[in-house]
Amino acid sequence: NLSILEAAVKIARARHNVAIDIYNLPHPDRKTFKLLSDGLTFGVFQMGSSGMTRWLKELKPTNIFDVMAMIALYRPGPMQFIPDYIARKHDPSLIKYLDPALKKILHRTYGVLVYQDDLLTIAHDLAGYTWEEVDKFRKAVGKKIPEEMAKQKIKFIQGCQETSKFSFEKAAEIWAWIEPFAAYGFNKSHSASYCVVSYQTAYMKANYPVEFMAA
Repeated sequence: NLSILEAAVKIARARHNVAIDIYNLPHPDRKTFKLLSDGLTFGVFQMGSSGMTRWLKELKPTNIFDVMAMIALYRPGPMQFIPDYIARKHDPSLIKYLDPALKKILHRTYGVLVYQDDLLTIAHDLAGYTWEEVDKFRKAVGKKIPEEMAKQKIKFIQGCQETSKFSFEKAAEIWAWIEPFAAYGFNKSHSASYCVVSYQTAYMKANYPVEFMAA
């Protein structure tokens, strides 16, 4: 994909005398998001499968954060949350948070838990974990160790009661909400770096289709 982008930029320069800075593209670019929303995703990095194309046509992304979230969600496990993400994007009245403290963490994803990083931030901010403890939490979550997760459940609920002054019931409700996600949270930086290349290839295809396809 990087080789295709390099070639497409060179061909565009030769044909149109334009210097495209692939790392500083206009955003949001109307043509790019129309291409994704119309499902014209052949050759676009991470966006080309029939399943992803179908979801993009429903989502109609309008910013790079939508693309980033879809990269994280379109995998076994989190895929079940895609319809909820799409519904909330199109109808903000559906966006809800178990506690107002979650809004600053999850507002970019319309209240849907998408990234492992956000899960870890919840443990830090709401349950009072130190960052060292957060890293142990990450390992327990990543390796799906049942006995370790059982320990983390107790620690998380007690932490929410002490740090956020939640009732036991509220703390347990938040744990029950995050626990299914814990098994397959996707790393935010991984999703973001993939998203950059997705946007670059979509931009070139939308704005310089002949040059992109030739490349």
